[in-house]
This record gives sequence, C-alpha cells and structure tokens, in this order.
Amino acid sequence: MPPNRPLLVGIVNITADSFSDGGRFLAAEDAVRYARRLSAEGADIIELGPAASHPGAEKVTASEETRRLADVIDPLVAAGIPVSVDSFLPETQRFAIAHGASYLNDIQGFPDPGLYEELAANRCRLIVMHSVQRTGPATKVLTDPSAVQGGIERFFGERLSALQAAGISRERLIIDPGLGYFLGSTPEPSVMALARLRRTKAQFDLPVLVSPSRKSFLRTLTGRELEHIGPASLAAELYAACQGVDFIRTHNIAAIRDALTVFNTLQAHREAPSRTSEDRPSQWHLRAVETSSSSEAP
Repeated sequence: MPPNRPLLVGIVNITADSFSDGGRFLAAEDAVRYARRLSAEGADIIELGPAASHPGAEKVTASEETRRLADVIDPLVAAGIPVSVDSFLPETQRFAIAHGASYLNDIQGFPDPGLYEELAANRCRLIVMHSVQRTGPATKVLTDPSAVQGGIERFFGERLSALQAAGISRERLIIDPGLGYFLGSTPEPSVMALARLRRTKAQFDLPVLVSPSRKSFLRTLTGRELEHIGPASLAAELYAACQGVDFIRTHNIAAIRDALTVFNTLQAHREAPSRTSEDRPSQWHLRAVETSSSSEAP
C-alpha cells in the first residue's frame, strides 16, 4: 500500500445483535479466524466490539463484555496484531489495557474523570468519539445539522482539554465526529460532518477517524437495504480519505484497501494540466471580464 493513505481498522463484532453481523462471531475461534482474515486483507488494526451500540441494542454488562473478549484479544495481541476495543464501560477498558490493547474506542468520548489517572498511566491510544447522545448507545433523535456541527466543535474543545489536563498526552488522542444515528435520525448531519472533515482536522490538529461503513444515513440516501450498501460505504470512505482522515473503520477491508491502492496509484501518475487553445479563455470571455471589472469600479 502507498504510504499516504489512512490506516484501516477492521471491525469484528463479538455480539448477538449488531445490525450487520450479529451472532456471526460470538464463538471465540470464529472471531479470531475472521480477525486474522481481515488482517491478511490489509487491516492495520482489528477492533473488537463486545456490545452493539445501535438504537435498540441490548444492554451488555461489563462482565459479559470481558467474557466475550477474553479468548479473542489474547491470541491477536500475541500474534502482533494491533487491537482496538470498542467499549464505553470503564471495567472493560481496564480489561483491554491489561490484555495489551493498542487502542480504546469510547463512543462517549471518555466522560469519566475517575478513569483519567489510569488512562494517563498507560500508553494505548484513545479514540475520542462525539455523539449527540453523550451517554449510552445511539438513539433516534431529530437534530439540526448546523447545531450538530457546532456541538462537535464544542465537545472536542472541552473533552480534549480535560483529557490533556489529566496528563494524557496529545500524541495519544484520536478524534471521531460520529456518524449515522450518533448525529441524528436524518442524513444531513452526517453529510455535513463528512463534508467538514478537513476543517475539523485542521481545527484540532489531531488524527481523525471516521466510520461511515453501512451506516443508516447511507441507506437513507441511496434507498438500498443493508446487503446492498457496500458501494455507498466505499464512496463515503474514499471521500473521507480525500479529506485527509487518518483512520477508516470499516466492515469491508478488502474493498477500501483495493480502492485506495488504485486511487493513489492514479493520483501519483496523473499529468499536470496543460493549457491548450481549448483551455485558454476566449477573447469574448476576456472582454466580458474587462467590462465587468470596469463596471464595478467606483
């Protein structure tokens, strides 16, 4: 893979009710096998999700989360595969740290100051996600897109300051604006968040992770059912890559890996535009510009 591309985070849901693959990887051997497959397809990081976070997801206790993780995380870490754990429960986060996780992904954005001292004492990177819910899994709420964007900026301003004040180094932080139901029940907030990724990255000067893969807003935009949402997911991921994101969290590693390989190869070999007679502005156009400029002069 070319060096100028986002790191790819392969999703492995160890859950009974994830909207896209619930129940497929509850058995530890199935989860490990699938994680190794994603790694072979080009995943730089494997993210283990021991509980679903979509609207209506069943509540899972910390003890059940750690039970689901126990026989999956250890063989992956032992094989040298960087592992992220997707959980907002402090007990699960402690378990993940103790078992060698390289990343923690918290959909609540690490709201508990009581955990900050422990986080500061470790080296794993923290994916700080924004959501309009602030606590718990996603819910279906109607939101104003412009207000959501302002909320994203305020949230990161406050939460990143709190984490750094607690001694968590800036180099360990990654931000995720959230997409889909985490921003609202209509597509517009997610579309706006994606369109402003470059601005968000520049404003906070931190690595950005996004996960449009199979999200609800893509299904609404295209009218496609879940089993046919792959092309829309890939389009959103490529757009995010063009906006300079640093991590793409996805269900289909092979698709985005191949797309980025081809895209970056073509970019590297594109010719500089040349000015032919067809490219040059016509005399009529030049006269129109001159006329317009003179008419606007005070």
